[in-house]
Amino acid sequence: MGEEKVRWGVLGCAKIAVQATIPGIQQSATGTVVAIASRDESKARETAAQLAIPTWYGSYAALLADPGVDAVYIPLPNHLHREWTLRAAAAGKHVLCEKPAGLTAQEAREMVTACRKAGVSFAEAFMYRYHPRYDQIAATIQAGDIGPIRGIHAVFSFNNANAVRNIRHRRQMGGGALYDVGCYPVSAARLLLGQEPEAATVLAQFSPDHDGVDMMAAGLLEFPGRVALTFDCAMWASGRNTLEILGADGRIEVPHAFIGPPDYWVVTGGERRRAEVPDLNPYSLQADSFGRSLLHGERLRFDPMDAVRNMTALDACLTAARRGERVRVAAAGREDADAVH
Repeated sequence: MGEEKVRWGVLGCAKIAVQATIPGIQQSATGTVVAIASRDESKARETAAQLAIPTWYGSYAALLADPGVDAVYIPLPNHLHREWTLRAAAAGKHVLCEKPAGLTAQEAREMVTACRKAGVSFAEAFMYRYHPRYDQIAATIQAGDIGPIRGIHAVFSFNNANAVRNIRHRRQMGGGALYDVGCYPVSAARLLLGQEPEAATVLAQFSPDHDGVDMMAAGLLEFPGRVALTFDCAMWASGRNTLEILGADGRIEVPHAFIGPPDYWVVTGGERRRAEVPDLNPYSLQADSFGRSLLHGERLRFDPMDAVRNMTALDACLTAARRGERVRVAAAGREDADAVH
């Protein structure tokens, strides 16, 4: 690996890569994007020219064979995450994989295990977690400023229902609102509570016009101490992404919880105070956190098993939605943490 910069390769020309993650890496202190691949070589070439990436490939395998690539970012459709993470690990490349890590907790576990055995690092690309506002929010909670947490409410929705051929609307490709945006509220509640949920109840709207995927879901995740996350997520509803942490003595309101401006408010004693928070690029922060772990041996900001635990919760949500009943969250996400490491 280069001594000064992590040399990144990107598997695919997805919108999230082109508009957010690649620019974030390019603006980071620790990384540089040296190659991009697409199954369509002309698309790879055009994207490379657009983003000033020096090398392009007409196949993902060709990029993985490049000795000048240290780490790969995988923004491929959900059903391809497992395959290309395993292939990247076998090629000795560190992996930053878009969320959700896999289609099941078992897939995520296989990905984490493969990377561990290959001696490479793995992280799931929940970029919002790297912004310092979440550390500030956690500190406010720990300080007791809003009192004991009574509940969390989070939503993430958008409307692309007219794009019926979009990969988000294909079951075999891991489509559906829970996979695409529901994973964020689940991740945030786990992050802020520092615990794993025990049961899930979810009501979903499955659309026959969109290959039967869940286009809308509303749910409840039960955490220890009878604290609940209530959430909804959608791909055919008005757009919003908000988070509220309700305490006995106050609350924290995050109007742009996952994407958008970093501002948030703390409400205590009848007063609503805007928290001071730096306006930083979470994609660059994500790249630098991963980069420092590779270049300087810093511990990964989030244990790779976190991806397994989040998928364990999502497994329960999806099962609850399909069955129409309350489902216990498998304990495997917690019990396997020590076994994998």
